[in-house]
This record gives sequence, structure tokens and C-alpha cells, in this order.
Amino acid sequence: MASTASSAAVPRPLAAGTVPLQHAAGRRFYVRMAAAIVFIAVAGFVPTYWAPVARGSFSGAPILHAHGLLFTAWTLVFLAQARFAASGRFEHHRMLGLAGVSLATAMLLIGIGVSVHSIRGGMAEGFELEARTFSIVPVTIIVFFAAVVAAAIASIRRPEVHMRLMLVATISMLPPALARLVRLLAGAPPPGVGAPPTVAFSLVPNLLADLLIVVAIVHDWRTRGRPHPAYLIAGGALLAVQLVRVPLSGTAAWHAVTDWLLRFGGG
Repeated sequence: MASTASSAAVPRPLAAGTVPLQHAAGRRFYVRMAAAIVFIAVAGFVPTYWAPVARGSFSGAPILHAHGLLFTAWTLVFLAQARFAASGRFEHHRMLGLAGVSLATAMLLIGIGVSVHSIRGGMAEGFELEARTFSIVPVTIIVFFAAVVAAAIASIRRPEVHMRLMLVATISMLPPALARLVRLLAGAPPPGVGAPPTVAFSLVPNLLADLLIVVAIVHDWRTRGRPHPAYLIAGGALLAVQLVRVPLSGTAAWHAVTDWLLRFGGG
């Protein structure tokens, strides 16, 4: 490809103070995607968390409150960041991004802590095997999220890569919210009641969340003629993680990981 064509295709770094007209519509797409993510994340937890909290009937451990607040805060920060980028307020975007790094770090630690808490809860109720097996789902969700956020931060000077990786990372957190909606529609008991679901069940909300990545790929195809490699690589990695959970979850190797998590968590 000619050098002039290559330079035209490369976006200006975030330090630029204006939004090129050819990118403004694309950045508005990310605002709409972020708004959809906020809606799904909040709606999914209304029956099992937000409504009981509002009624004063939620009796979960304090770490569950920290988990709910941090993960909801991330979706709101993501929406704010998308709006800042769309309107060209990159100074605000950078300042909030620094807070986002700390937020993502806290989410990783709290996410692992909640996974350990769930394993212990399952053990106390007589579902040790099921709890250890299913724990691969929340653990890999938060580890994948943290890894892709780290890759997005490393790509901060390539905004076309950065914003796509941030979108994939945020979408990767949606399956727990979607799982609650699926269980509600299916008439199944809410999480925490009875044995944990099977790892195979997690494929349903995971694939539903992946449809948002498909929407983003289609948007790329329509606006730039081809999907961006960031979607293909990160999205492909996400799908691989989701599929490999099923055979890996029941292995001695994964159960050894849960032993380490319980020791790491002080139990």
C-alpha cells in the first residue's frame, strides 16, 4: 500500500484536540454500544441485587456489594469515556482513564475474591464439586477482562485499536448479567439457590454477549470495508476461552487451581 494511503488510514493520537469528521460517526457508535452495555449490566442484576438492596432484603456478604458497585461503575465509566471521545474532549478522557486503570485493578482483585467466596459457599452447602467446577467461569471472565484492558492501555496511542479492545473487554463481563436474565426467563432459581449451573450452561449467555462483538464487526465492515484486526484477535480469543472452559473445568488441573485460589484467599 502506498505510504500516503497508509498515513491517511492511521488516526491521530488521543492528544489531538479535535475529532476528525470521518471518525465522529464511528465514535458515536461506541456511545450507543456503551449505553446498551449499561442497560444490560443493570437490568440483569435488578432481580437478584438492585431490587433486594432497594428493599433492604439483600443479605449477601460485603464483598458482593463491592463487586456490584465496582462492576457497575466500570460500565458507567466506559459510557462516559465513549461520550468524551465522541465529543473530542480528550483531556477529560485521559483524566478519567487514569481512574479507570485503578478501577480495573480493583475489579480484578474483587472478582477473584468473589469467586473464592462462591466456592466456599458451595462447599458449605454440599456442592463442592459443582462450585469448584463452575468457578472457571467467573475466574476466566475477570482474568480475560483484565488482560484485554491491559492490552488496550498498551495501545493508548493507537486509538482505533484502544477503543475496540476496551469494547471487547467490557462486553466480556456481560455474561453474568445475561445469565440472570436467561435463568429468569427460563423459570430457573436465581444464582446462589441450589447447586451452581453447569459450565455448559454458561455458553448461552456468553454467546449472547458475543453478538455485541458481531454487531461491532458488522459496523466496521460497513464503515471501513473490513473488520478491524483488534476485533478478530480479541473476539477470537474470547470465544476460545468460552469454549475451552467446558472440557477444562472438570480436570484435576483446574481443581488444583481452585485449591490455590482457596489458599490465596485465606481458606
